[in-house]
Amino acid sequence: MPVVVTAVFRPVEGKKQQLSEALRSAIPAVHEEDGCLLYAIHDAADGTITMVEKWTTADLLEAHAQGPAVEALDAAVAPFLASPTVVTKMEAIPAGTNRQGLL
Repeated sequence: MPVVVTAVFRPVEGKKQQLSEALRSAIPAVHEEDGCLLYAIHDAADGTITMVEKWTTADLLEAHAQGPAVEALDAAVAPFLASPTVVTKMEAIPAGTNRQGLL
């Protein structure tokens, strides 16, 4: 079953644009990784940026987490983070239709 992940990034005051650009720079490499179905950033009303991810398997997600793309992403965003990134791994609870009830 696919694994969904959210990663919430809280920027240093006045550095949200730089954080966004640092995240954008990492996305193409991640999109090329085996198992990546979704890797997209979203601007949240609370001032954070949230990465929404979907991976085909937990093993490929773990390979991503230990790989060079995440290492590069971590280095790129570090100067712009006010606090550690909050990462949450989730498995779907199917409800309704597959198109509307699963991410």
